[in-house]
Amino acid sequence: MSEISATMVADLRAKTGAGFVDCKKALVESNGNVDDAITILRKKGAASAVKKADRAASDGLIEYYIHTGGKIGVLLELNCETDFVAKTDGFKELAKDICMQIAAANPQFISRDQVNAEFLAKEREIAAASVQGKPADVIEKVVSGKMDKIYAVACLLEQQFVKSQDPKMIKDLLTENIAKMGENIVIRRFARFQIGE
Repeated sequence: MSEISATMVADLRAKTGAGFVDCKKALVESNGNVDDAITILRKKGAASAVKKADRAASDGLIEYYIHTGGKIGVLLELNCETDFVAKTDGFKELAKDICMQIAAANPQFISRDQVNAEFLAKEREIAAASVQGKPADVIEKVVSGKMDKIYAVACLLEQQFVKSQDPKMIKDLLTENIAKMGENIVIRRFARFQIGE
């Protein structure tokens, strides 16, 4: 095993935002391989976020974003467990990032479970019409694939984060921040306004 230096731990902390002890453990476990250590920390963060998902998020803040030129505006309610976390720069930055995502990508729903039946039926009908005359199992596979693509556009949590170079969905961004801040974080609601809509 290679020697784990304080510089290596500091570099990993800067990349991930994880604590010193967690970074050192991940580097030891990965034998000093930074990429493997990041994967270990991400898995640990995801597991930690799942444990926190049932906790009540009844505090938080209302954030807004007005796009340059004043033609698009967003209001967002982002919840966490305590006002201590709600007042941190990291939480405020997360809220601002989500507002910018909503302004740029125009989601209609937060998650799949909020998609209304009318919207689903209409989109399924359109998808099925494009493969009419095919066997039923083929139609179902095509419709299922097209619906996943529709969810990736219509549902905020499934959208690709516009500020990330890597493929990262908004739900991944939330998971990272839940692990980093140690509290459950929930996007409660949002409203997007656009001149002329």
